[in-house]
Amino acid sequence: MSAFSHIADSLAAVRDRLERAARAAGRDPASIRLVAVSKTFPPEAIRAAAACGQLDFGENRVQEALTKIQAVADLPLVWHLVGHLQSNKVKRAVAGFAWIHSVDSLSLLRQIDAAAAARGVSPNLLIQVDLAGEATKFGLPEAEVGEVLRAAGDLQAARVVGLMLLPPYAENPEDVRPWFRRLRQLRDRLAAEGIPPDRLAELSMGMSHDFHVAVEEGATIVRVGTAIFGERPPHPAGRPETETGT
Repeated sequence: MSAFSHIADSLAAVRDRLERAARAAGRDPASIRLVAVSKTFPPEAIRAAAACGQLDFGENRVQEALTKIQAVADLPLVWHLVGHLQSNKVKRAVAGFAWIHSVDSLSLLRQIDAAAAARGVSPNLLIQVDLAGEATKFGLPEAEVGEVLRAAGDLQAARVVGLMLLPPYAENPEDVRPWFRRLRQLRDRLAAEGIPPDRLAELSMGMSHDFHVAVEEGATIVRVGTAIFGERPPHPAGRPETETGT
């Protein structure tokens, strides 16, 4: 039996939870994108999920991801960078990822756009918002989000398509609900202030233990890792993981 034979059942269970949450909220489950966060797992795990029809995959580290992307290049997958992006890795990131969820400054936005234009690609970008002001996490303060979204009108290649949130962790998913609601309310307020709707179309929020609550609060993208792949092995570099998709 394959070490990843459990993925089919786990993925089916996650899809069922997502569908039930969407139905309960009066939403079409097909309108919600499930990103399987495969960080620290090998290409074999990605292939096992892809065999079940999973197309969207998320990774935290650019170099680790590029190695996997090459290993499964025969599959028609869509890759999402869900971890923090350092400016010195921007060129490599636009080479591998169709989506970047972690744009947290105007300067990074412009660097990504310049690299995308030079490469002839048009990645979808999400502005990471830090609603809780946590020192250990990245993201733009709420007050600065509008400025960056307005500046996105000057982009040449990349496209800003929404917002991303990594809220404070809580064991009880209901304790996280207010953060998801605040991101949706921020989106609605920015829309009312005249930000074009195509820059606010996506809300990336919710992970393994709370994605059903995020869906109820309006998530259009959920980032689920552990509930699909299982508990994570230690990262080979020995560095702690940034919890952006669990």
